[in-house]
Amino acid sequence: MTKTIEKETAIPDVGRRNFLRAMAGVAGVAAVTAVPTARKTPPQSIPLTTIQPRSAPALEADPNADVLVRMQADLARALQKPVDQRRWVMVIDQRKCVGCHACTIACVAENKLPPGVVYRPVMIEEIGTYPNVTMRFTPRPCMQCDKPPCVPVCPVNATYKDANGVVVIDYDQCIGCRYCVTACPYGARTFDFGATYTEGLPEAEGIVLGQTAASAYETAPAFEYGEAWPRGGHSDSPAGNVRKCHFCLHRLAEGMLPACTTTCIGRATYFGDANDPDSLVAELIASPNVMRLKEELGTEPRVYYLA
Repeated sequence: MTKTIEKETAIPDVGRRNFLRAMAGVAGVAAVTAVPTARKTPPQSIPLTTIQPRSAPALEADPNADVLVRMQADLARALQKPVDQRRWVMVIDQRKCVGCHACTIACVAENKLPPGVVYRPVMIEEIGTYPNVTMRFTPRPCMQCDKPPCVPVCPVNATYKDANGVVVIDYDQCIGCRYCVTACPYGARTFDFGATYTEGLPEAEGIVLGQTAASAYETAPAFEYGEAWPRGGHSDSPAGNVRKCHFCLHRLAEGMLPACTTTCIGRATYFGDANDPDSLVAELIASPNVMRLKEELGTEPRVYYLA
């Protein structure tokens, strides 16, 4: 029986090159015939109220699941609660941070930040005495203080804590006085001078990606706070305003985690609702090695660090 099967399924001796060429032709035919079955319309967005979070037993049954899976479930569960019952917090594990700056770049890309504006820098420290030295990396977003010193100094009430408990900036109200920049003890605010990366660059002939093509990306709207902000000139908001991290509120509204959280290659950044005792962040901030920056100032920051 074995010999019969081998004889019936044997490949004719047509040579390796001809055989590969024939197989490539079969694959091409299969690809063409599969096109009509492909989805022709983009998937519709799922209403936030229909998102079903994973149950706790399912999470416990898969202990090797990526922490992003658990945080996404925590987020979906938190968004089903009234807004005044949530407490968004971020936890950063310094033991896992490798200083790759992926979170910084992700934030720049997500919020289309111009030159000089950084929402999430990574502070680098060298510890020890040569040759016994090590590096410590500290990502530093806005601390989203419960008692923010930047709020009372604003003369036009352009910065305030919103219903989510996140310190935000009203770009249309901000006059660019920069009092809040001075008042912030964490250096978490930067001023947008209206600069662009392509400003002053030459427009070379015959090059597809010249100044005009490159600047089209920079002038395209950003969507901070859920509103379109085209960048058409030095006088258009948010140019001329103070800017800062806002926990990616526009992403949270769509049921997505902040960009820095999903991009962290070492899974060193966590985000969620601290008022949910079953959430990952609630578990982490109860750790004995948790700390907050400059707690002695009484700002009550919502960003925690594991050291």
